[in-house]
Amino acid sequence: MTSTSTPPGLARFNALPEAAARAALHETCASTAWADRLLAARPYATPEDLYAASDAALAELTAAALDEAMAGHPPIGRPRPGDPTSAREQRGMAGASEDLKARMLELNLAYQDRFGHVFLICATGLSAEQMRDAVEERIGNAPEKEREIVRTELGKINRIRLARLVEEDA
Repeated sequence: MTSTSTPPGLARFNALPEAAARAALHETCASTAWADRLLAARPYATPEDLYAASDAALAELTAAALDEAMAGHPPIGRPRPGDPTSAREQRGMAGASEDLKARMLELNLAYQDRFGHVFLICATGLSAEQMRDAVEERIGNAPEKEREIVRTELGKINRIRLARLVEEDA
């Protein structure tokens, strides 16, 4: 194997049958349009090519496709039972005080009432306090500004999840 060969995890993703690749992408992002675009561009030579395709597909999502992508994310502080990905990403909330958890629930509901979707943030590496501060800051945004922030945050999440998908060895 030469240094220019495709990393094993990416080679595996490239070789997956379409249905299996679609399922893997759906675990990364719930947008069908995003997954369709990434599937159509296979095979990828490098992880960076895949990330660039993800970014480009995300930038072109319609409002409805962005809504579909956001619907795949649970509220901060309430990862779906049996969903190790969201639990890992929201780890910063695990040790939060009951008061902070209650405040996040209150903020999540207020945010959802205001914008019509979950508060989305790339929570990996953030503390509960940082997530609280972010929602408190962003809840006052104009809807158009908030949609662009959400698109940026979704891009960060997708890159982390894609890296996990294609950079694992087995």
